[in-house]
Amino acid sequence: MPERLKKRAMRVVGVRQTLRAVKEQDADMVFVAMDADPRLRQQVEKEAEANAVPVRLVATMEELAALCRVDVPSAAAAIRKNAPLD
Repeated sequence: MPERLKKRAMRVVGVRQTLRAVKEQDADMVFVAMDADPRLRQQVEKEAEANAVPVRLVATMEELAALCRVDVPSAAAAIRKNAPLD
């Protein structure tokens, strides 16, 4: 599953985009960095739970950024359901 985080079309990165994907029921799985701001973590986890989206924890924001192949540390990311296949 984390392999899908590497493909731009199959994921969203960042708290806002992750929350939007979850609310629009376009998220298959959510990843949250354990060292992210606790308020942001709780917000993402609460929304994912409310929409029955599984959450996986990642140790650091830098590790999540590396999984997603982005240069900026990221608090959250999601794998999209309706992503186009490459």
